[in-house]
Amino acid sequence: MAIQYAINGTTAKEISASAERAVSAGALGAGATLPPVRRLAERLGVSPGTVAAAYQELRRRGIVVTRGRGGTVVAEAPAAASRRPPKVPEGLRNLAGGRPDPALLPDAAPGVRALPVSRSHRAAPRLPELEEAVRGWLERDGVPAGHVTFAHGALDLVGRLLSVELRPGDAVAVEDPGYHHLLDLVTALGLRTVPVAVDEEGMRPEALCAALREDGVRAVVLSPRAQNPYGGCLSPARRDALAALVRGASDVLVVENDYAWGIAGAPLHSLCAAGPARWAHVRTVTKSLGADLRWAAAACDATTLARHDGRLLLTSGWVSHLLQATVLALLTDPGTRDLVGRAGAVYARRRGALVAALAERGVTAHGRSGMNVWVPVADESAVVNGLRTRGWWVAAGARFRVASGPGVRITTADLTEAEAVRLAGDFAAVLGEAEATYGG
Repeated sequence: MAIQYAINGTTAKEISASAERAVSAGALGAGATLPPVRRLAERLGVSPGTVAAAYQELRRRGIVVTRGRGGTVVAEAPAAASRRPPKVPEGLRNLAGGRPDPALLPDAAPGVRALPVSRSHRAAPRLPELEEAVRGWLERDGVPAGHVTFAHGALDLVGRLLSVELRPGDAVAVEDPGYHHLLDLVTALGLRTVPVAVDEEGMRPEALCAALREDGVRAVVLSPRAQNPYGGCLSPARRDALAALVRGASDVLVVENDYAWGIAGAPLHSLCAAGPARWAHVRTVTKSLGADLRWAAAACDATTLARHDGRLLLTSGWVSHLLQATVLALLTDPGTRDLVGRAGAVYARRRGALVAALAERGVTAHGRSGMNVWVPVADESAVVNGLRTRGWWVAAGARFRVASGPGVRITTADLTEAEAVRLAGDFAAVLGEAEATYGG
């Protein structure tokens, strides 16, 4: 039954805001049918065009959907945990995790101890020595570092930025295929995911242009290198093309997640350094120094810094100074820097070995940087299950995708070159079997 009493207003903005409040308060539940345009217009004493414009805004924000003769209904709340990976079966060679090789991670920083507390950490949330080191760390890669802040990992920082900058229903442009935890996060915040196709140079400009023009995107989140799962990295030309699209959009926040510092196997061509008005370059050390170092740094414009730090102050307050001291000790240790450099070279060699071995067997794969290789396939389940029978476990691409084609992700961080050859042979055999069974 159509619900009318929950919606009021005399302008399109007032009507859409009234409906949104009703949805938020539970007066309009998922699946509830909104009144037909003309009926609501008559009740409110406005033109049908005014109501139609309000409904269009509600659709744009993902609050309602149109079901043809079924009318306009309140959208179902999406599940926030639908993209979690399945449990790895016992006895299989696990190439689905996306994690670094433990042998290429440094030991815990020696000599780090708890610091004496002489005043509130909220008054001085960042260690000055680490803040200075971070500025140099970022500026060496061409990232402006006049304003920096810290957080408990990349997703913690990105989530805080999106929550203070956007409101439920706003559109966020994300890479497709892209990082599955980010896709979960955007959904959990009540934001609308707008997929942007990628290739080996990162986001495709024509796809981002369409997202900005047609979907009213308020934020763009991308990886400048080691894009997960596709392995792309921004070239200077691609960076400049994307910069031309976002430079004039003063109401769009650009967030780039440089999560694979040191081991990406590709130079940084930062979109944030190319002139967007609102931006944040996020850098983490979990892939290069250790997954349990839940710390991230960000350089950003002054407004973004103020909004992020204001929300941080009201929640966790600061990042542990003991954690900051550990990161500082590792970042400034010559032995650790040498190990990170060697790790990047090893990851590049292992990734390249699999891409080359697959190419020799006529299988196209993508992986110009990082620790993952993306292989487009016609049937993800057939490939995953076929490789499982041969002792391999790879990640089905479904949890990384929104609108892009199927594929599988293979983590090559600890894959030896001999294993790469054997895996490529098994992969080609599985594809042949799938083609014979399903016709490709």
